[in-house]
Amino acid sequence: MSLIQSLMSGKWIEFAVMLSVKVFTCFCVLPVHEYAHAWMATRLGDNTARLSGRLTLNPMAHLSPMGTIMMFLFGFGYAKPVPVNIRNFKNRKRDFALTALAGPVSNLLMALIYGFIANLFIYFDTGTSSILHIAILFMQYAAMINVYLAVFNLIPIPPLDGSRILTAVLPDHIYYKIMQYERFIMIGLIVLLFSRVLYIPLDWLSSYVLKFIMWFTGLIFTVF
Repeated sequence: MSLIQSLMSGKWIEFAVMLSVKVFTCFCVLPVHEYAHAWMATRLGDNTARLSGRLTLNPMAHLSPMGTIMMFLFGFGYAKPVPVNIRNFKNRKRDFALTALAGPVSNLLMALIYGFIANLFIYFDTGTSSILHIAILFMQYAAMINVYLAVFNLIPIPPLDGSRILTAVLPDHIYYKIMQYERFIMIGLIVLLFSRVLYIPLDWLSSYVLKFIMWFTGLIFTVF
């Protein structure tokens, strides 16, 4: 087998697609997630993110150097959190929760878009085009990454978006008590990620969400 044939084997194609998806995640997915936070906060009356230059899709405004490195080395990473001043909200608890929810919702919307495109490519796939096969693989991975980010960020522990959403349902004194230990909880979260213990429930839940999205976005193609 020639070197070119070896590089074009299934394993290398999958590796190349995964690498391109990580680049895509850092420069397209994470910025959209953070932009969604900034957009929602601005809509609800807090201009902190806009004045900080975060109401933009420019990835350079959102990327964290360490979070980007972690994405390529370990498969998970993060962007710089969007600054929010809850005192500017009319309804502090509700609006803070909605601002937090905007990020994961943007990921689920993107997963729906990429799932639809993947199903569109599958519909036209005759099995003879390797380029189309790579495009399908890329779109499926892009949908998967967005689902993982949405599910992960909805975990109701600091500093994830899910903990901010808790403000809408928890009494203030309990929420502020939890937030006092945010730094220690974050360290525990990192340990769980590196030990891969958290991956078991995340994989289980994300796989069901992804299957539903791929099924739902493929419904229209079953009619034809």
